[in-house]
Amino acid sequence: MRSQVRARRKERPLTVHHLNQLLLVCSLVLLVAVAAVRISSRSGLPSLLLYLGIGVAIGQDGIGNVTFNNAELTQVIGYAALVVILAEGGLGTKWKEVKPALPAAAALSTLGVAVSVGVTAAGAHYLVGLEWRQALIIGAVVSSTDAAAVFSVLRKVPLPSRVTGVLEAESGFNDAPVVILVVAFSTAGPVDAWYLLIGKIALELAIGAAIGLAVGWLGAYGLRHVALPASGLYPIAVMAIAVTAYAAGAMAHGSGFLAVYLASMVLGNAKLPHWPATRGFAEGLGWIAQIGMFVLLGLLVTPHDLLDDTWPAIIIGLVLTMVARPLEVVLSLLPFRMPWQEKALLSWAGLRGAVPIILATIPMVGGVEDSQRIFNIVFVLVVVYTLIQGPTLPWLARKLRLGDSSEAADLGIESAPLERLRGHLLSVGIPKGSRMHGVEVGELRLPQGAAVTLVVRDGESFVPLPATVLRRGDELLVVATDPVRDAAEKRLRAVGHGGKLAGWLGTAGEKHQS
Repeated sequence: MRSQVRARRKERPLTVHHLNQLLLVCSLVLLVAVAAVRISSRSGLPSLLLYLGIGVAIGQDGIGNVTFNNAELTQVIGYAALVVILAEGGLGTKWKEVKPALPAAAALSTLGVAVSVGVTAAGAHYLVGLEWRQALIIGAVVSSTDAAAVFSVLRKVPLPSRVTGVLEAESGFNDAPVVILVVAFSTAGPVDAWYLLIGKIALELAIGAAIGLAVGWLGAYGLRHVALPASGLYPIAVMAIAVTAYAAGAMAHGSGFLAVYLASMVLGNAKLPHWPATRGFAEGLGWIAQIGMFVLLGLLVTPHDLLDDTWPAIIIGLVLTMVARPLEVVLSLLPFRMPWQEKALLSWAGLRGAVPIILATIPMVGGVEDSQRIFNIVFVLVVVYTLIQGPTLPWLARKLRLGDSSEAADLGIESAPLERLRGHLLSVGIPKGSRMHGVEVGELRLPQGAAVTLVVRDGESFVPLPATVLRRGDELLVVATDPVRDAAEKRLRAVGHGGKLAGWLGTAGEKHQS
């Protein structure tokens, strides 16, 4: 009885003071992480490295000396964050850009993953001396690419839409087969035969794709036909539908990751009401998910334990980067006519980010032998080769003449629906490289039913005349009736890329191919 009383006295329940301390620490971490975004944009480094650095700095061997070794909790939070990140990526995917790249991305996500796993596992086994199970786990874990890492360094380099479409779709598709392989290799007992693994992957991908497309279509149909009482409910509803797709796909023994990506892609291209608010809300959630996930992964690692696994990670990374990834691209894209320059960039642009580190927790939770070493090798590999590949990607794109700085920058157009008036208010920003600079308002030749109603320049707004000359940095407010909304946006993009003679010279509204 006395021991129970002593135990109760030792318990320290969570108080409001503790909650305040926790909120203070979380807010400070978020502020530092937001500042890290600015640093990464200037340095060309993917922000994931800075977030991982924050986690390492406040963790073991760091200034915070926080001890955290719960791999299972990290995996659960990582999966949840990955769902949000995939949803945000799917919502921002333009169907017109991705559609031509789908066959190539599908080949890279299936045949390419198989090639990458086999070659990387062979290198880990014969060059590093890992047992085949550990080598196959590492080969599968690092075969998943990360779109966030790729586009954080490529967003300032205009590339052919075919290349960006392949990279974006591949990163959204290859998570599903990789997760299946990692779970299969991490399960106790003998690994299933290769043909059984292929059948399982095909079945789970088919189930996930069907559920994702169905949930996305039904969600888009409902949001277009059901008027919610407040505009702020639309972003919440969209994210709830995306998460529902993941849960339904996973519960049906399909690929939940593929389901959430496809459902979000359908929603993102459905022209839903209050889309700018929805897109901003999704981006904010995506940033919070990335920051929280990377900081947690940084906390999980113990820096002084990484020294013994540094050289094995570098050797495996060399095999992956210099042999496996180029061979994966060449073999997977044989049926497709792509210039060698684009294949070379795709080979170097296979950046690894948060997904491999999250997947490296699966063998830790499953109790696989040497699972801590697997995690350390993957962690070092991701950090080292992101440091090498990230800053060199824009340079390589320019050397391959795929990053043409003279190409006109795309316009940023946001649309707010005016339901009662059956119209749309388009907010058009004219970026630095747009060929709309110097064009008169009357020379835009917008379709009948659309008009430029306001120009915001240097913080001042005025109603333009037909002879008003537009300048870079201007923001236009364009009102368009519902029937001509798409035509007005297409015309604006055409002028942004082709100038006042767009249309006469055959310039389309889409980004031209190199």
